[in-house]
Amino acid sequence: MKIILSLLTGAIITAAFTAQAKLNVVATTPDLGAIAKEIGGDKIDLTTMARPTEDPHFVDAKPSFILKLNKADVLIHGGAELEVGWLPKLVEQARNAKIIGAAKGEVRCCEGVQMREVPEKPDRSAGDIHAAGNPHFLVDPANAKIVAHHIADAFSKVDAANRETYESNSRQFIATLDTKLVEWQAKLAPFKGAQLVAYHNSWLYFANRFDLRIELFLEPKPGISPSPAHLATVIAKMKAQQVRVIIVDPYLNRKTAETVARNTGATVVDVAQFPGGVKGTEGGYVALLDYLVNSLASALEGKQ
Repeated sequence: MKIILSLLTGAIITAAFTAQAKLNVVATTPDLGAIAKEIGGDKIDLTTMARPTEDPHFVDAKPSFILKLNKADVLIHGGAELEVGWLPKLVEQARNAKIIGAAKGEVRCCEGVQMREVPEKPDRSAGDIHAAGNPHFLVDPANAKIVAHHIADAFSKVDAANRETYESNSRQFIATLDTKLVEWQAKLAPFKGAQLVAYHNSWLYFANRFDLRIELFLEPKPGISPSPAHLATVIAKMKAQQVRVIIVDPYLNRKTAETVARNTGATVVDVAQFPGGVKGTEGGYVALLDYLVNSLASALEGKQ
């Protein structure tokens, strides 16, 4: 009888532990992490590798990330070479078959996204060019819906017991985006066709979604530091075209943007690709888009 009770007790403890176990999820960037949290809720333990203010092309590849990847049930990454400079080596060293290649625990978020600026023949002389296309696709809320589907599908495959939760959370998140997208588009509709200047070419998808134009960049080529001659050209074009807004990510040189602004009468707007990258965006993906839309609308209206 004691043996039977011992076995039953062990089985109960094991079952309880299994029921309480959470998915170990690693996301490369905070935007992906924010969506993963929306889908996974309290069913996941989440590690986000890049900091919100960090250049996602050049993340500090900490040795601790290898351990996190080794224990991961799911790895969520952009899949369009944004993290190509640091992620592959970490994954290789982690030696975790769950998150490699066609494993059900690997989520390539670019799948199904209409990638833009895909080069016919990648040429490094053109700057930081990605063979898969411009990888900054998640600032378009329509693409966030695609990513939510991918993440919910992966979580459901790895953790079938909580499939209903993941699918329900995904539907709710997507419904919120659908509602907010109408609001965001209405907010920026008065500025249709307005031109902005960006430091780096990371806002193509946002501009396309909200009918804005970003054709001038403080960088002469992606990833190449601005030269005085190039900035002089940008200033001249801004004056000629009456461009009054410059957007700058937190990891880029704001002083350069301020110099250009002083010479053109433009307003510098702090923007971020990731929740938490600028004050007021800590609440997640929707909070980030709220901030971006409202800040740009205010700047374009001349209220900043």
